[in-house]
Amino acid sequence: MPKTVHIIGAGVSGLSAAIKLANAGYRIEVHEATTTAGGRCRSYYDGATDLVIDNGNHLLLSGNHHALAYARSIGTEAGLEGPAEAEFPFMDIKSGKKWLLQLGNGRLPTWVLDPNRRVPDTTLMDYLKLAPLVWSKVDRLVGDAIPCEGTLYQRLVQPLLLAALNVDPPLGSAGLAGAIVRETLLMGGQACRPLIASKGLSAVLVEPAIEQLKARGMGVHFMHELRAIEQAGGGASTLDFGTDKIALGEGDSVVLAVPGVPAAKLVPGLSAPTKFRAIVNAHFRYDPPPGQPPILGVVGGLVEWLFAFPQRLSVTISDADRLIDKPRQELAQAIWDDVCKASGIGTPELPKWQIVRERRATFEATPEQHALRPGPHTGMKNLFLAGDWTDTGLPATIEGSIRSGHRAADLVLGQA
Repeated sequence: MPKTVHIIGAGVSGLSAAIKLANAGYRIEVHEATTTAGGRCRSYYDGATDLVIDNGNHLLLSGNHHALAYARSIGTEAGLEGPAEAEFPFMDIKSGKKWLLQLGNGRLPTWVLDPNRRVPDTTLMDYLKLAPLVWSKVDRLVGDAIPCEGTLYQRLVQPLLLAALNVDPPLGSAGLAGAIVRETLLMGGQACRPLIASKGLSAVLVEPAIEQLKARGMGVHFMHELRAIEQAGGGASTLDFGTDKIALGEGDSVVLAVPGVPAAKLVPGLSAPTKFRAIVNAHFRYDPPPGQPPILGVVGGLVEWLFAFPQRLSVTISDADRLIDKPRQELAQAIWDDVCKASGIGTPELPKWQIVRERRATFEATPEQHALRPGPHTGMKNLFLAGDWTDTGLPATIEGSIRSGHRAADLVLGQA
């Protein structure tokens, strides 16, 4: 009989672990506390816009190797679409200035040598000043590592780090910011090509994994919340789901892929981040204007990133605690005003819209909170952790989440 691995949580960290272990011949049982899979990376029908939208607007890059490997393993890599080369259009809606950051497709960041490809009005010296960030320690602040001012910071570094860290960059962990720079900008255009799940996150990262597991006879259980973990002999022995208990056999393992707060309640002595930051996403039912890029970086306004999908324009605003209690209609109008400026579509009436406010979207990527992130091991020899809140070496990103799932799977495989 194959050994069984119980995956607790059907977000992308849990699903990536499940697929990797299923491919290695393990019996998989996925347990999800809610009615749907995907966690923060999911799609759903929205009645306000009469469209299928994503819970959050997520961007992947061609250098996100774990995310791409996972998509490849479930046959959906083609669903991540993007330009042939790494290009990022930007606009400053205060001045109306537009520019195109052209990173090409090389393996070295040679784009910084070409004034026509880098950020306008920047010099090579501006980029060299970012060097201290590249190998900074995680307990150092971004604001202590690099100057958080000037044209390059305002037009590239601040938007990039704000999206990655979900905190005001000067207050974020320089080590986590440096990891982003090392794995993207420093690796040249071949690692920076933007990829978007144009048909929805669930269609690319979630539903095919669930379907594959079910087709192979694996168990996928919804509304099955883990309440307690009983221990014996230095490991997890029984999983208590309230209505039923599952005894673990010899050689069975558990991957706990739930958010940090419930994980800390289930595992005695486990540390986890305690502070979080919000993200606001806005979706408008409006056909993108001709020539509208799939993703546009916006500087100088409320909007930070503008995504163009069939029949809708969507917006992401990071570090958005200040917007959580703002009246919804007022917030939608303010965001739409920025969208009109960035897209050059005039000022039509507010179309059908939806605002998605996630109060605890990600852990606060500061040195203080990073120090609370655990590794994959627990005090139980057969129980491993996964999730973007664990110490993945990255901030809370899809790549970090899937990387953690693969890491937990590797630890299970290492016990075989």
